[in-house]
Amino acid sequence: MTAPWWKTAVLYQIYPRSFADSDGDGIGDLPGLTAKLPYLGRGGLGVDAVWLSPIYRSTNFDFGYDVSDFCDVDPTLGTLADTDALLAEAHSHGMRVVLDFVPNHTSTEHAWFRESRSRPDSPKRDWYFWRDPRPDGSPPNNWGSSFGGPAWRSDPENTQMYLASFTPEQADVNWRDPGLREAMLDSMSFWLDRGVWGFRLDVADRLAKDPELDDNPLAPGREALTDVMPWLAQEHVGDQNHPDLPRVLRAIRVMAESHCSEPLLLGEMFPDSDADVALYYGTRDEPALHLSFNFNRSLCDIPWDARAFRNIVVRIEDVLPDFAWPCWVMSNHDRSRHATRFDKEGTAPARPKAAATILLTLRGTPVLYYGEEIGMRDVDIPADRQLDPVGKAFPGFGRDPERTPMRWSPEPGVGFTTGTPWLPDGGLVPGLDVQTQADDPESTLNHYRRLIRIRKERPSLQTGTFEAVDGDDGVFAYVRSLGSESTAIAVNMGPEPAPPPARFGRADVLLASPGAACDVPLAPDAYVIADL
Repeated sequence: MTAPWWKTAVLYQIYPRSFADSDGDGIGDLPGLTAKLPYLGRGGLGVDAVWLSPIYRSTNFDFGYDVSDFCDVDPTLGTLADTDALLAEAHSHGMRVVLDFVPNHTSTEHAWFRESRSRPDSPKRDWYFWRDPRPDGSPPNNWGSSFGGPAWRSDPENTQMYLASFTPEQADVNWRDPGLREAMLDSMSFWLDRGVWGFRLDVADRLAKDPELDDNPLAPGREALTDVMPWLAQEHVGDQNHPDLPRVLRAIRVMAESHCSEPLLLGEMFPDSDADVALYYGTRDEPALHLSFNFNRSLCDIPWDARAFRNIVVRIEDVLPDFAWPCWVMSNHDRSRHATRFDKEGTAPARPKAAATILLTLRGTPVLYYGEEIGMRDVDIPADRQLDPVGKAFPGFGRDPERTPMRWSPEPGVGFTTGTPWLPDGGLVPGLDVQTQADDPESTLNHYRRLIRIRKERPSLQTGTFEAVDGDDGVFAYVRSLGSESTAIAVNMGPEPAPPPARFGRADVLLASPGAACDVPLAPDAYVIADL
């Protein structure tokens, strides 16, 4: 049987505010993004789908993750007509479009919430979590906000409090209410019918709250965090990874499959246990998600170390249901870019290529983050330019550094805008732009292009099995096999030269670092891909 498109695809995440600005206001927009699609599709980088961070109408306290209308586009980014043009252009370049959907909460400026707060007997009251405070005036339970402090917020128009697990402007919705569930599914249907191929589901592990809203137990050893960051002090029994979660995810999948021939549902998940990883996929007879970002057990959560990489990949392979498919990512809009995270001092220029070699050859669907293909790093953001609510609440922990403008050319504005960029672009850095790297055959950009091409040419790298191979402790080595084809991959992640596994010795090299081969020691951060 032919594998579904998302199983063999390479996905590319775009943060629209930072990709390309068409009108000089310093904010990326949909027309700018559309104009850059030839760079991504056939004849360019070669990705199969783009995932757009939220484009919905928003109050922008959290830049799109506080949605005020799920069925419209934020005016700073464009219009519905611009979205239609983007979908058509993506299709012409052989790409699908996946939208980021925010099913856990809405903006407090959303019409649903305004109606909900208007009176206790509102038909939409139970679309959100409204509860009386305790007799002493404290919140209804001890749940914490991921952005600090309690998750329950007072409201000047009500004696009751409402649940908001992130900023006060983002009110959690109640998926157990039939009306809310239908409205959310209708909002997703709106986009599927418009030509979108699926959704990345934001914090989807929180969609089934404990119906009794009982307190979370404290996590042993973390009690001291209770007053400042209660979220980190608790075991998340009631507000995350609830046993009812697959039923909610299953409802989304049934809806999606009724509107699209082969949709993709990719969940942003934070498993508390290995059992949670399996939970997200449902069962063979009643599947839930197609793919899952398993943060806490991902390549975003480990150091540049062969043993750490091997352990996390083997662990995911072991705990996934036999019908499930892995998904791998190294950077995104909430995590430090891996070029920085794996090389904080900037002294390992070959490391982005080595990291890409792993990401694009593991079993599973790889997701790239815009700019990683040219080795973009985090940008230091001055205090007076910080916009992220996390960074404002906790200086030094904000997400602005990884959301800075895409670097298109070696000129002021880095080809992103003719105006002042909404976030600092980091200034001119020799060689760190698309235009320069496109002309350099040994650039990181051209390495990504070669990797994607090899992946498409070799069935073993698309749907083949994964086998970790023992060898030097500093080398992450594995074999991907399908039928008579086997592909060997070895990356030296250690500080000293180290050989690939002995069984790779006679393999024919397909792609390798300069001077690298299967029968000689690999230099630090060197790689080899071979036909075994």
